[in-house]
Amino acid sequence: MGCDAPDDHPENVANTDDASFNEVSDTPWEAIEVSDYPDTRQGDVVDTYFGTEVADPYRWLEDDTSDETAAWVEAQNEVTFGVLEAIPFRDQIREELTEAWNYERVTAPRAEGDYHYFSMNDGLQDQSVLYRTANIEGLRGDDLREEAEVFLDPNTFSEDGTTSLATTSFTDDGSLVAYAISEGGSDWRKVIVRDTESLEQVGDTLVDVKFSGLSWRGNDGFYYSSYEAPEGSELSAMTDQHKLYFHEIGTPQSEDTLVFGGEETPRRYVSGRVSEDGRFLIVSAAESTTGNEIYVQDLEDPNGVLEPVVDNFDNDHTVIDTDGDRLLIRTNLNAPNYRLVAANINDPTPEQWTDVIPETEHVLSVSSAGGSLFASYLVDVQTEVQQYDYAGTFIRDVELPGIGTAGGFSGDRDAGTLYYTFTSFTYPSTIFAYDIEEGTSEQFWMPSIEMDPDAYITEQVFYESKDGTEIPMFITYKEGTELDGTNPTYLYGYGGFNVSLRPSFGIQRMLWLDNGGIYAQPNIRGGGEYGESWHEAGIRTNKQNVFDDFIAAGEYLIDNDYTSSERLAIAGGSNGGLLVGAVMTQRPDLAEVAFPAVGVLDMLRYHTFTAGAGWAYDYGTAEESEEMFEYLLGYSPLHNVEDGTRYPSTLITTADHDDRVVPAHSFKFAAELQDKHAGANPVLIRVETRAGHGAGRSTESRIAEWADRYAFAWHAMGVNPF
Repeated sequence: MGCDAPDDHPENVANTDDASFNEVSDTPWEAIEVSDYPDTRQGDVVDTYFGTEVADPYRWLEDDTSDETAAWVEAQNEVTFGVLEAIPFRDQIREELTEAWNYERVTAPRAEGDYHYFSMNDGLQDQSVLYRTANIEGLRGDDLREEAEVFLDPNTFSEDGTTSLATTSFTDDGSLVAYAISEGGSDWRKVIVRDTESLEQVGDTLVDVKFSGLSWRGNDGFYYSSYEAPEGSELSAMTDQHKLYFHEIGTPQSEDTLVFGGEETPRRYVSGRVSEDGRFLIVSAAESTTGNEIYVQDLEDPNGVLEPVVDNFDNDHTVIDTDGDRLLIRTNLNAPNYRLVAANINDPTPEQWTDVIPETEHVLSVSSAGGSLFASYLVDVQTEVQQYDYAGTFIRDVELPGIGTAGGFSGDRDAGTLYYTFTSFTYPSTIFAYDIEEGTSEQFWMPSIEMDPDAYITEQVFYESKDGTEIPMFITYKEGTELDGTNPTYLYGYGGFNVSLRPSFGIQRMLWLDNGGIYAQPNIRGGGEYGESWHEAGIRTNKQNVFDDFIAAGEYLIDNDYTSSERLAIAGGSNGGLLVGAVMTQRPDLAEVAFPAVGVLDMLRYHTFTAGAGWAYDYGTAEESEEMFEYLLGYSPLHNVEDGTRYPSTLITTADHDDRVVPAHSFKFAAELQDKHAGANPVLIRVETRAGHGAGRSTESRIAEWADRYAFAWHAMGVNPF
């Protein structure tokens, strides 16, 4: 699992009538007394890299089990919430977000045995509930809720709403379900099996499961992945050898069979799944977030063993489906924008692959349903879909509701209907039923929200980065917003791990837009918007391109009178938190507000925590060469805070159960900023308790954080939105 973006786009929306705002002060923080920051002890730890000594005075904050660290976190939160509570319109923001968030949200149904299953949240439930219905034909809108029954309610898993349903997997006949739960947002999971009719638990609860799918082999058992429980802190200790196990139903976990991984085949990331026809076990194994091996075992052969299909980490490969003796593989081998190839199981080596859907100028994703293949293309960051048969013969273009993001074109081989979702910045996520044979779509479910999508404008512009590269950016605002350089603007970015930031709907964003704000989302290098070449242009010693692209986005917004530096907020999470940290230390004058969320901020030590070593393909490590060490040191946010510099008003956010990007990154960065920052702008850290990297957070905690972000940003900009 890579350093993925956290949940910065929850599926939710608001509406107000006033698209204006009131000036409050040129020096807003004078009106709020910011308490003295807690004393942060400086230690004497010094590391030496290629003869260069690097001090790490806050190393002690890496110990997430110590009383001293806990006391520091408590003291920091006391200061942070003291400031936030003093912002006069904070409560009103939270009330309006709560009201806006209170609408019904549904996921696309999927067929499992005799039922269709889907998740639904009635609005303010902390966790969405898994429902099922035995008859989905003809159901639309409200009928869906009335006909369905509750199957699993994660809101009953814990009193505080912090235990979430992470993964579900059903047997082919739908009689058994294995599901994983996450406690407090941790990546570590527990897995429970139930009989779907009696709902009785079958066998023991599995523990220490991490970065894992769940894939059944008949009704006998399922494959899952995990690491050994680490020594020391489960939340921060390094995890390195991923292992694929088979769990036989009714037997203790201690007797589970190791299928792949461990000392003989050590890999950082391993996953396994059974093909839909039940014939093949397909294993993917990787050392980093880019490049993977593929192994296949014929489960119908009593003497079958895992055989390599790809035996190196040079490219990305995903088996989409099987077709008799053929494996259909999406790959970027000799195709930076990806292609779909067929490999014959009798000689599956890459030299024998044949194209089914060749590479084009647009990035390709592929899924399957109802005996068809669905090729989804990213065309200037907007979705286009084409339907093919398994021989690669074009059937039709799939007509989508508009310009935006469509996903979910998948289902069983015998399905006649699939359900896909469509969304855009001002188009709430809506489910459509697609007739696979006829090629027609019908709206299945759309959320009921009091808003007029036509009242908003979304532009896509292309601007020049520092080296002249053209970068696309979406800009969204309410119709009638005057572009006079005074608009509060929220600039969000990511730029890494081949992740594409696409148009999507977020209810919290509507409150920002409805009160005179602008939302901007550039598609900077390091992402996957234009294939592997776009990704490669933003990794390792090309990483500065990512920061330059984001800085150029801010400058474009300022130069073209969307906003000014005094009204600009920069935001990003995880790898995007690194982005914000690097940009605010390189260009502290660019923005008035900075939101580095769950960020990778210590680039010299990131790889020593949890699964961080797997991110080295994108980042490199400080130990691998002197050149790489010097490059990382040159932009590492923690190591580039300069004494006496005025930095933006900064609200760092992290969580005590984040075991993806450990909170020590944020702790140390906050301490460094608080020690060296000059000026009245506050540097605060908000530490969420019983929460992780972002997935599975309760609705209440999401609303609370967005209210705090908006209150902090508007106040720092000298704006009263109401």
